[in-house]
Amino acid sequence: MNLNLFHTSDELQLIKGCKDQDDQARKFIYMRYVEDMMLLCMRYIANKEDAREVLMDAFLKFFNSINDFEYRGEGSVKAWLKKITINYCLMFLRKNNISFEQISDRDFYNELPAAESIIDQLNAKEILKLIHALPPGCKTIFNLYVFEGRSHKEIATLLNVTEGTSKSQLHLARMILKDKILINI
Repeated sequence: MNLNLFHTSDELQLIKGCKDQDDQARKFIYMRYVEDMMLLCMRYIANKEDAREVLMDAFLKFFNSINDFEYRGEGSVKAWLKKITINYCLMFLRKNNISFEQISDRDFYNELPAAESIIDQLNAKEILKLIHALPPGCKTIFNLYVFEGRSHKEIATLLNVTEGTSKSQLHLARMILKDKILINI
């Protein structure tokens, strides 16, 4: 398969190329998705070198298991790669003993007032920086719940914690973010 790396947009053709061991197709898939997947890794893993290593492991898994992939239309490649990448991020965090902060019942119900107009003043880089500053357990659950749309039940299963832990970590993450946002205005 001879692909023009700068004009190929047909995912199905690229997947067929990857299944046929075509290095050019693999390179195109990699170049197309590496930036998005790196940003995804960085949401979970603060250390850039660790995030890069996890990213490479995820791409390796993606290419090694490409024959198991079933194309389901435009966007399905990114969705499958995203799922693999998140799983590798979570494996990394489990391997490195992700910690969960303890909060009291009093803190759980002590909500800060909403500050939606303040959020409008922050750019994506500033918000990502605030998310990176969260404790590891809070950050992981916040990412899974907010960005990946996972339920507390799914998160509990993925991280081998209770649903209550998932809920309390999300609540703590939100409290910390609100505090930091109010401090930064």
